[in-house]
Amino acid sequence: MQNSTFDAQQLTIALPKGRMQHQALALLAQIGYGRDADDPSDGDASRRLIIPGAAGRVRYLLAKPGDVPIYVEYGVADLGVVGEDVLRESGRDVYEPLRLPFGHCRLVVAGWADRPPRPLRLEPNPRVATKYPNLARAYFQGRGISAEIIALSGSIELAPVVGLADLIVDLVETGNTLRAHGLVELRTIMESQACLIANRASYRLKADRISELLERLRRALMN
Repeated sequence: MQNSTFDAQQLTIALPKGRMQHQALALLAQIGYGRDADDPSDGDASRRLIIPGAAGRVRYLLAKPGDVPIYVEYGVADLGVVGEDVLRESGRDVYEPLRLPFGHCRLVVAGWADRPPRPLRLEPNPRVATKYPNLARAYFQGRGISAEIIALSGSIELAPVVGLADLIVDLVETGNTLRAHGLVELRTIMESQACLIANRASYRLKADRISELLERLRRALMN
């Protein structure tokens, strides 16, 4: 159910706080959906949860990355920008009309660089630390590996260092953080990038406005 403080005539777009937020806002500004020029929040954007868009056509809701699919599924936001890794982990029921050209990374299984070169399926009940327990569990179960999944929310690379886990499942871009802790990538679970997601009801009820935004995005991405 839509919150009464939101104008039903506007599109509400949920963005993940951080670098992807700024990349998404830059792309949306390029197609005419930038921030309101009269909005005074530029200096303290990190404290704002709702940012008005240009011409009153759109507003931006800033959320933790893992919360973006929830806001979209429940209709608080019509659209959202989220990494595929976060979306797959969440399992939320949303449309995925478009991939976006940023947020490229990969979800990997990693372990000690001096680990014996044996298949993962021969690991005896490994303990696996991760921020992605659902994706990690599905990966190991799909390969017949009885792994103990340990869900963490902090620095996953610490887990093998202190003996909490044998392996980790984590998101990487360059792999530099893994190497700094003596770890290497063993398997790639999935490639990830930013994607635009849509609430199923909004996709029908606000079809004209969403279609216009999508068409502008597609034209911009082709140039």
